[in-house]
Amino acid sequence: MLKAYIAELLELAQNDDRIIHLLADSGEGYDTLFKHSYPDRMFNFGIAEQNMLGAAAGLALSGKIPFVFAQGAFLCYRAMEFMRNDICLQNANVKIVGSGSGLALSSLGPSHHTTEDISILRALPNLEILSPASPSQVKQCMLKAYENIGPSYIRLGMSETDDILGSDHQITDDGFDIFNEEQKRSEIMILSTGPILRNAAKAKIILESRGISVKLVNVWRLKPFNEELFLSLIDSCRICLTVEEHNIHGGLGSIAAEIIAKNGCGKKLITLGLNDRFAVGYGTYDEVRQQNGLSAEQIAEKAEEANNNE
Repeated sequence: MLKAYIAELLELAQNDDRIIHLLADSGEGYDTLFKHSYPDRMFNFGIAEQNMLGAAAGLALSGKIPFVFAQGAFLCYRAMEFMRNDICLQNANVKIVGSGSGLALSSLGPSHHTTEDISILRALPNLEILSPASPSQVKQCMLKAYENIGPSYIRLGMSETDDILGSDHQITDDGFDIFNEEQKRSEIMILSTGPILRNAAKAKIILESRGISVKLVNVWRLKPFNEELFLSLIDSCRICLTVEEHNIHGGLGSIAAEIIAKNGCGKKLITLGLNDRFAVGYGTYDEVRQQNGLSAEQIAEKAEEANNNE
């Protein structure tokens, strides 16, 4: 995903000299590619995320389009006041890119995990929140952010071995990717966001092998959330299971619960993620997912249990 990010940033910068790149000592090595092409348009602030966001707001209000890159945990928590007051309150045209979404920085532990960003940031007025699931979707979400005249936040995962959506996949303006869209009704709808889509897709295969029909939906735009489309989708299933590398309080599960309650849908909702706690364990990405109940097998087990108890 990081390679996809810098590739798209270079392409955008080639066509618009207003684009500049801001870092907080977290370029992951890919920053050198941008600096080589545009040495006068990249600024490394060091470990000073608050200062970087304040400067980004000033640059945006001066007509530039800053893409601000750092680890999501440090952007969203350490620099929250600057994001709120300097960027969102002013509706400044800043693109905030938080790497290491969810549990991606698995071996570094909870201090580096980004598992509360949706909860915190969706309360900020004017802020668009994008959550790509694959490298190809990173590029498309960056284009959407660029086209949005105002602040955008992109939850960027780390490297994935392949592109689960396929390099030819195109997002639509509705904010969702709907798999097996031709399937009119299903027993379970799995709603996921970000790179955990890979495990949700594997869980779908497991469940269908057990005779349980599944509709899989990926949410790439969390705010503004397409409430109308979500209501039409949930009407076609008995159970909705949300899957996220995030605290279930305030995240995708909460978004779904709010809409279901507000509209009186009466559908059963199961939320799978971190249940009001920090992640446990250390290791590879897959190992930490497993330790926190987010492997494909564990997702399938949770869905099957809900289906059997319905």
